[in-house]
Amino acid sequence: MNSKIFSHLISYVKILKQSIMENSVNRVELRGNVGFDPKIIDLEDGGSFMKLSLATNETFKNRKGELQEETVWHNVIAWCGRNMPDFSQIRKGSRLFVVGRIKPVQYQTKSGTERQTYEIVAINIKQLDNEGKE
Repeated sequence: MNSKIFSHLISYVKILKQSIMENSVNRVELRGNVGFDPKIIDLEDGGSFMKLSLATNETFKNRKGELQEETVWHNVIAWCGRNMPDFSQIRKGSRLFVVGRIKPVQYQTKSGTERQTYEIVAINIKQLDNEGKE
């Protein structure tokens, strides 16, 4: 390959990588059911946040053509404020639409092993009826 063409190609790849990084998005949209009554934590400064577990279900066909359902549980954190419902109205079984971002969480097990998990930091939660409508 001609060195001039190679140089241009390298420059193009660098620009492309930079463009991809600048346009990256960390956004999650989930629709599911609350798995247990949320834990509401009140802070000394008057603020509060809620921790809940949200189940999402996905149906797909396996290699044999049989329908299978997969449930995934998501840990959700929501700060009281704008775009949030009254936390006291959310209960086990409530149907929610959650918009948020994925946040990695580091922790250490009792045996001292470092682990990482993920939680969804909600920026908007809507309570839905049983048909999935607001």
